Amino acid sequence: MGPVTVKALDGVNLKVRRGEYLSIMGPSGSGKTTLFNMVGGIDRPTRGRVFIDGVDIAKLDAYELAWLRCRKIGYIFQTFNLIPVLTALENVTLPMIFAGVEREERLRRGREILESVGLGERLDHKPMELSGGQQQRVAIARALANNPVIILADEPTGNLDLHTGLEIISLLREMNKEKG
Repeated sequence: MGPVTVKALDGVNLKVRRGEYLSIMGPSGSGKTTLFNMVGGIDRPTRGRVFIDGVDIAKLDAYELAWLRCRKIGYIFQTFNLIPVLTALENVTLPMIFAGVEREERLRRGREILESVGLGERLDHKPMELSGGQQQRVAIARALANNPVIILADEPTGNLDLHTGLEIISLLREMNKEKG
């Protein structure tokens, strides 16, 4: 049996303007995560193009793509992807280190962002000392760290109970209104 070709996405044409809040829903295996990875520059399309702020990201080299992801895109994952040995504040300020933000500015912004997601009293807590909802709030704060123009959230409520999941969706909508 030879190689099997699977079309993960076909005929997708999507334009999202600054400040828009968009949810993409569909059954498991329908290509949502693939689309997320294409827009985020994690995967490259075999056909078609992805533009962010007028730049065709498929034409960027690895360094330029890393720069774009660090400064223009904030990621929120279903599994939080927090570093267990770091505190909430350290997890949030980590992307700022890669962006070259000075230490004092990182700490100021990190505290401010954690305060804005309701975790001002949990700065020094490590992920295992936080509830699932609090960990997701840290992940959201980390995604906001470098003031991205795009926030990509792949099933951000998938590991949360219904009540906490609704709080997270409400927080994301509120943040979009404030920053949009």
